[in-house]
Formats: sequence, C-alpha cells, structure tokens
Amino acid sequence: MTQFRTEKDSMGSVQVPDDALYGAQTQRAVDNFKLSELTLPFAFIRAVSLIKYCAAEANAELGLLPRNKADAIMQAALEVFEGRWQQQFPVDVFQTGSGTSTNMNVNEVLATLATRYSGITIHPNDDVNLGQSSNDVIPTAIQLSAARRITRKLLPALQHLRSVIDHKGEQYRHVVKTGRTHLMDAMPLTVQQELSAWSFQIQQAEERLTSLLPQLRALPQGGTAVGTGVNCHPDFAQRFCASLSAFTEQEYTPSANPFAGIAGQDVAVATSGSMTSLATAMMKISNDLRWMNSGPLAGLGEIQLQALQPGSSIMPGKVNPVIPEAVCMACAQVLGNHTTISVAGQSGNYQLNVMLPLIAYNLLQSIELITHSAYALADQAIADFQLQEDNLKHALTRNPILVTALNAAIGYNNAAEIAKKAYAENRPVIDVAAELTELSRDELERLLDPANLTQPR
Repeated sequence: MTQFRTEKDSMGSVQVPDDALYGAQTQRAVDNFKLSELTLPFAFIRAVSLIKYCAAEANAELGLLPRNKADAIMQAALEVFEGRWQQQFPVDVFQTGSGTSTNMNVNEVLATLATRYSGITIHPNDDVNLGQSSNDVIPTAIQLSAARRITRKLLPALQHLRSVIDHKGEQYRHVVKTGRTHLMDAMPLTVQQELSAWSFQIQQAEERLTSLLPQLRALPQGGTAVGTGVNCHPDFAQRFCASLSAFTEQEYTPSANPFAGIAGQDVAVATSGSMTSLATAMMKISNDLRWMNSGPLAGLGEIQLQALQPGSSIMPGKVNPVIPEAVCMACAQVLGNHTTISVAGQSGNYQLNVMLPLIAYNLLQSIELITHSAYALADQAIADFQLQEDNLKHALTRNPILVTALNAAIGYNNAAEIAKKAYAENRPVIDVAAELTELSRDELERLLDPANLTQPR
C-alpha cells in the first residue's frame, strides 16, 4: 500500500505519497484537478526545467542566489531536462489557467532534488522560483517548447518529406497522366509536375514556420506577475536569455513587451495557424494518394501503395491506404486543436491569459502529430508506391479533354463536338478528330501529343 508523509504549505498540511519528489502544492493540484487523465507533454516539462536552469544561472550571476544553491538547482533541472523523473509530473492539463500548479510541480521536484544533492535546504518558491512568476514562466515555456520542437523535430521531418516527394517526382519525370479538376478529366501533366505541387506546399509551410521562430524566441520571462518585472532584477531577462541562448545554441531575446507576452498568446495562435495550413496541405496530399490508389479494379488505379496490413476483418485480400487515412485523422485533430487554441488565445483577461496549459497541450500535440505524419507519409506511402503506367496510358489516350489543344485550329464548338463523340463512342480523340476535321494525321499527332501539352507554348 502507498505510504504517505505530511507536507505543509501556506494553506496548511496535506498528505503526499512517500515516493513523490513534489510537495504540498502539487498534491493539492492532483487532488483538485481530476477533469481528465491528460497531463502536459514532457516536452513542456523539459522547457520549464530549462527555464529553471537558466534562471538559477542568471540569479547566481546577479548575486541574488548563492552559487552552491544555483549549482544544485541547475543539476536537478538538467536531470529533468534529460528525461529523468518523468513520473513526478502528474498534474492534469485542466488546472488553474496560469499553469501555476505545473510551475510549482517543477519547483517542488527541483527543490527536493537540489536539497538532496547539496545538503542545503532549497525552497521551491524562494530559491527555484526566484525572480519568476507562473505568469511569465508558463508563457515562456509555451514558446520555448514550441520553438525547440519546430526546430529540432518538425522542420527536419518536413525537409525529409519534401526530399522524398522530389525524388519520386524525378523517378517518374517523363510519365504523362490525365489531370483532374472537379474530379473530372482535365488537361494532362507529368507525374513530376503533379508531385511538385505537394513539394511546394510543404516548402511554403517550412518558410511560414521559420518566419515565426524569431517571435517564438522573444520571451516574456522577466515580466513576472503582470509584465512590470516586480521582484525581478532589471538585468534578469537579458541574463536569462543569454544563458538560454548558450545552452540551446539558438538566439533567444527578451520580449519587447512582456505585458503582451503574458496577457496575450498571439504568437502561439499564429504558430497554430501555420500548423493548420500545413495540416490542410498534408490532408490534400493524403487524399490525392487515396484517390490515386483507389481500386484496384473499380477505382483509378494510378498507383499501388505499399501493402502494410490486411484491410478488412471480413473481406479477404482487401488492402487499404492505411497511412494516408491515419494522416488525415491526425490532420483533423490539428484543425480541432487550432479551434481550441484560438478560443484559448482570446482568454487574456486584462494582464493574464488564463488558458495557458490548454494552449501548451494542444500546440505541442499538433507539432508532434504533424512531425510523425510527415515521416509516415514519406517513408510508408510515397517512397515505395508503384506507378501503374498501363492504367495511366489507357486513360490518357481516351481523355476527351485533349481536344482542348485543337481550339486554336478548329474553334471551341467544333472541339466540343469531337470531345462528346469520342466520349460517347469510347474512342481516342485523335481518331474522331481525323474523321471530323481536315487536319492531317501528322498535324493531329503533333497537336494532341500529351507530352507536348504538359509544357507551356
């Protein structure tokens, strides 16, 4: 059975499990907030621990925290940052809107570890939280965790996806296929041209996310409770960002207006918006793959995706496009997350946003989902699909829309008659055009060559 110890805080005594590194304030949060079984991602806890590491270093440099206490806090924070003690952060996502419970959870764990390592009593508020408030720590952790995940995880995943798309396009650069608009036959294009649209969409998403990084790296830390910096050294913000920049090898700066960084969550909403546009692009790519793979007999059958698992519990031999389907669901979740983040971003009442943990949870989930979806699409769908060239050629030669190339020679109305007759009789356009026009066969072959129609003239 679980053994308990008694811990005290400003509100009195509370029973805490013996093996818990946290204290009374965390336990109160565990007892009070039982709205879900969701906790904040460990990437967010790592960001808070990194904030504590850099804050301790800055406070020691400013002469506000004894070096032996700072070193002990930094050692404890580094252990959490490196992935130890993950079970010590049990607070529900749906908690106090400032995230105070999570901030104090980290403060208490680090104080316990630092006291253990140094033999000196280290207080979670007076020492670990020195010169800080939950109101600037949690918004800073949102931006820091998002910036690090985008830089270290998401952008490399998108670059990989784009590289795989480009390689596949190059592999089939000479293959011409029927284009489609409104899901109906349209003018031809090459497979490489079709895939280049996917690649460019991903490239644009990379550029949008990269453009947001300087804003994510402009941190409100040092604003403390409302943005004024009360109880914080005037040089703390600069020293803190210098420490963080050295640790991460990325440039972080103090926010030009910490009041806005604490009261508003505009940069988080903007980042989520970029994730949303990226999710719509990846859903488009996934659905294109599903359509192209449809069949194998009653659909388009343009490509054959790698068979990954049986597709039906009742229909033997059925294989479904499971990766594009999974990615579509992940993208749908990202779209929903953006709605949540947008609503939460409006909850900056006067000097503090009061839905910070919710923003953190949803934003980091979106980044995580898109990161893994990019790798899944690249490696389990696009890299290994096989082109069904016979099916492409069969559809292309009978595509009545090829007649568009004859507009200049015979006029729109005459070309429409050829298209209708070719479709009605299921015959190649060139054969019908040879009957209904005075153009020579050689001229028709030149005008109706699908490969020529894929290039601007």
